[in-house]
Amino acid sequence: MFHLSVSHYIYIRPLSLSELIHPCCTLLFYSVHRTVTLQPLLIAKMGEAVDDVYVTNGSNGWANHPMNGLEKCEWFEEEVDENLKLCYALNSVLHRGSSSYQDIALLDTKHFGKALVIDGKMQSTEMDEFIYHECLIHPALLFHPNPKTVFIMGGGEGSAAREVLKHKSIQCVVMCDIDQEVVDFCRRYLTANYNAFASDKLCLVINDAKAELEKRQEKYDVIIGDLSDPVEGGPCYQLYTKSFYENVVKSKLNYRGIFVTQAGPAGVFTHKEVFTSIHNTLKQVFKYVKAYTAHIPSFVDTWGWIMASDHPFSLNAEEIDQRITDRIKGELLYLNGDSLISSTTMNKAVQESLAKETHVYTEDNARFIYGHGIG
Repeated sequence: MFHLSVSHYIYIRPLSLSELIHPCCTLLFYSVHRTVTLQPLLIAKMGEAVDDVYVTNGSNGWANHPMNGLEKCEWFEEEVDENLKLCYALNSVLHRGSSSYQDIALLDTKHFGKALVIDGKMQSTEMDEFIYHECLIHPALLFHPNPKTVFIMGGGEGSAAREVLKHKSIQCVVMCDIDQEVVDFCRRYLTANYNAFASDKLCLVINDAKAELEKRQEKYDVIIGDLSDPVEGGPCYQLYTKSFYENVVKSKLNYRGIFVTQAGPAGVFTHKEVFTSIHNTLKQVFKYVKAYTAHIPSFVDTWGWIMASDHPFSLNAEEIDQRITDRIKGELLYLNGDSLISSTTMNKAVQESLAKETHVYTEDNARFIYGHGIG
């Protein structure tokens, strides 16, 4: 999902000759904002003048300030926390904009190709999005004995629906995203998912996922949370709460139904942000909960997903491989039986944190990824 915002900018005048030859004149200008979306970041090497530097103050949304020089933007910054930023070298900014819910941008990065950014957070890149989406979609569908109906919460870019539709047994996929602008944007610019959007098995709904699930009479074999990270002020954090899982999600699952959600960063130093809390929250609602992780290069971190059901996840690697062969049209690029089983094995630090976590995610006691949404 895409999010670009600039709330304050400053103009740095071209340096004079006397300033340029000053021994301290090799400068790095960078923002001091809380949440970075997209900005021109110019690095002044010795002997070069800086014409424009833009600084945000932490709010999201483009505001009403001019963006002169954006086309010259060389880097995209994502602020992980107050002391750590990730920088991605850019070829160009292909699109930027804001919806009622979030800021959106499409970047052409030098290393990862096209990249979707929402609320200043890297969402997916064309080089490695298959890792995230294969891990989100296929484990739940493979563990289910015969998945026919799927409800996707979020998923506006279409990649989750694309992976679901690889399963031969699927009869209907409902994709419910709250943000029409994001869906329209992704349909226009992310052409790799054209066939998913064109499928007669896909039912696209623009609505709040909670409200949509509540009003529907039908139940589903698999419900998928392809949601934005829970950021303070963002549109999605309520969809990680115990009350939502208990009163809405569980009631809309068929017998032997499975729920799966993306659950945020799960690295050695990042897993306590929301991953362990979401895991513990699901344990309060479902009998069987299984966490698994994979490294996403463009995220520069390990990422987590969590499956939950009232029926056990009992397949071994060989059985998973056989189901992939029997059920899936085409080839998976990342997942097979061995990699799926190994993805459920956590390192000691994460394993102990999952076992010790006591926090239950509620609307009044939520945890957030660093950053802030547009709301």
